[in-house]
Amino acid sequence: MINKEAIGIFDSGVGGTSIWKEIIRMLPNEDTIYLADIANAPYGEKSPEQIIDLSIKNTQKLISLNCKMIVVACNTATTNAIDLLRENYSIPFIGIEPAIKPAALSSKSKSIGILATKGTLSSSLFHRTSELYASELNVIEVIGKGLVELIEADKIESLEMYTLLKGYLEPMISQNIDYLVLGCSHYPYLIPVLRKILPQDVTIIDSGQAVALQTKNILIKNNFLNTREVLGNHTLYSNADTKVLRKLTVTEKGITKEVAYLNF
Repeated sequence: MINKEAIGIFDSGVGGTSIWKEIIRMLPNEDTIYLADIANAPYGEKSPEQIIDLSIKNTQKLISLNCKMIVVACNTATTNAIDLLRENYSIPFIGIEPAIKPAALSSKSKSIGILATKGTLSSSLFHRTSELYASELNVIEVIGKGLVELIEADKIESLEMYTLLKGYLEPMISQNIDYLVLGCSHYPYLIPVLRKILPQDVTIIDSGQAVALQTKNILIKNNFLNTREVLGNHTLYSNADTKVLRKLTVTEKGITKEVAYLNF
């Protein structure tokens, strides 16, 4: 039965595990297959053509593993490739893009910051969303160059990371932002560091819970929901060293039964 097949998830590296965690918390009975394309990270500095090509390869791999739906747990891949993926493959796709709408609607200072990759900020989907919801706000967009590489290198708590983030956030703080939108699935892992730099009244928004909820809704809509009453199995694939992937996906009691790590 199709509802027993796994949810496929892919990202340019370990960052999408922040989305994966939200999905398995909300849907603990579902099996998942996560694809970490670490060898090609980061996607944010690549051309749209390269991003589309890699997204197609990841999709085809997950389909070959009999996934019933695919979550594109990468802002850059979503904003550049998801329309094409939906046109060319019959299974449902869930995308992730910066949560501009809730920040724009809730901002009292009418000034919000967006920290994202170059690939996301330059995409037509991002510009459409920004124009739709934030055209009357002061939006400070900053490319988080180098952040993904440091996360992939297990340097989240490093002085180098702190210094880089401080430089990226200072222009936002000086313009009185009250919301910071994280536009990359890697960036939720930076929240403890961000909290040390940002004023206390700045709210940080990421898309994890919203993506998990949309995943659940699409499963229900398509009658794909796994109704068994046992915890799901999870297989995480990587085409590079799995050290950081393992560190960020330690089994959480009561949520995961088994996590397997494989190479592809």
